[in-house]
Amino acid sequence: MSIKLRLILMNFLQFFVWGAWLISLGGYMINTLHFSGGEVGTIYATMGIASLFMPALMGIVADKWINAERVYGLSHIIGAVLLYLAAQVTDFGSMYIIMLLISMFYMPTIGLDNTVSYIVLEQKGYNIVKDFPPIRVWGTIGFIVAMWVIDFLHWTISPMQLYIGSGASLLLGLYAFTMPACPPEGKGKKGSIVSALGLDAFVLFKQKKMLIFFVFAMLLGAALQITNTFGEPFLHDFAKNYADSFAVNHPGILMSVSQISETLFILTIPFFLRRFGIKKVMLMSMFAWVFRFGLFGFGNPGPGFWMLALSMIVYGMAFDFFNISGSLFVEMEAKPEIRASAQGLFMLMTNGLGAFIGGMVSGRVVDYFTQNNVTDWHYTWLTFAGYALIIGVLFMVLFKYKHNPEAIKDIKH
Repeated sequence: MSIKLRLILMNFLQFFVWGAWLISLGGYMINTLHFSGGEVGTIYATMGIASLFMPALMGIVADKWINAERVYGLSHIIGAVLLYLAAQVTDFGSMYIIMLLISMFYMPTIGLDNTVSYIVLEQKGYNIVKDFPPIRVWGTIGFIVAMWVIDFLHWTISPMQLYIGSGASLLLGLYAFTMPACPPEGKGKKGSIVSALGLDAFVLFKQKKMLIFFVFAMLLGAALQITNTFGEPFLHDFAKNYADSFAVNHPGILMSVSQISETLFILTIPFFLRRFGIKKVMLMSMFAWVFRFGLFGFGNPGPGFWMLALSMIVYGMAFDFFNISGSLFVEMEAKPEIRASAQGLFMLMTNGLGAFIGGMVSGRVVDYFTQNNVTDWHYTWLTFAGYALIIGVLFMVLFKYKHNPEAIKDIKH
């Protein structure tokens, strides 16, 4: 098997593990375990907590002491054991602790997957910029396939989704040890712990423009966590009135349209960036979140199905236009010596603080609109839409940035 095919398999499994449970776990916890919205949101917030420190710590280990592919493999093997245990617990306290541990070992593997891929491609003489994106797209495909498997087998509200994730994680963990060696390049080199943790990028907060940008990155990270946590529970609740509908019987497939849309919108980013500039593209993302939530608020599996479907398509713009363009903005604004740290700070604000805030606050909102175990999803989603609208208006007023087409004319992907 060629090295490209081996990396494709690694990336496919990396996100298959996550796709098996990330979107459907909320429905399982609410409909089967009968957790409250606040409890579900708190459990999803564990990914934000873990993202605050574990990727940096695992990165230090891979940089200085242990081969990256071994750290990667061990993380997945430990994750497999934890996912197996999560499938067997039914109380909130145990589930919270185990999901926190799962997040602590899974979230670092996203970066480690990139690290192993980059090193192996370099070793074999490939061009990373040209050859990695076609490999990485198989990760998104893996995520979608996992969602379809769980949906078609009717495991969206079953602990089987966690067993499937566990099996895939164990397979990937063992497979990682067969990858070419990726030795620690920083072994024996001295460097400050501040630099190693990416904290030197905090100097960017001294710039008003960057401070405003990172605050809004955190707020948009919260929006992403809302849809991950409560998308499927929302669709499951339509079973009372639309029991035979496609949305109720196949919520995973419907939700996967969001990921399909994501892969398509990625291809349009270079055009939009060149034509409109980063600020307008990021504003498009923010107002796309308004439509994402608003369409959920008015849609249903019957005559309003088109609104649910359109919401899934809009998700691609909402997610990609901020995350990809935001990453490019950081790349252009940060000095070369802190660009890697600046990207880490961007991820910390979105997947760390943003995800934590989104999980905690959204759960409280859902509980507020829930009476006698019945959630008023219409007002719940309109509240989230109002949140996104306020973010968009404030960003439009507060964030000052003049479009310079020359600065992004060389963007290829």
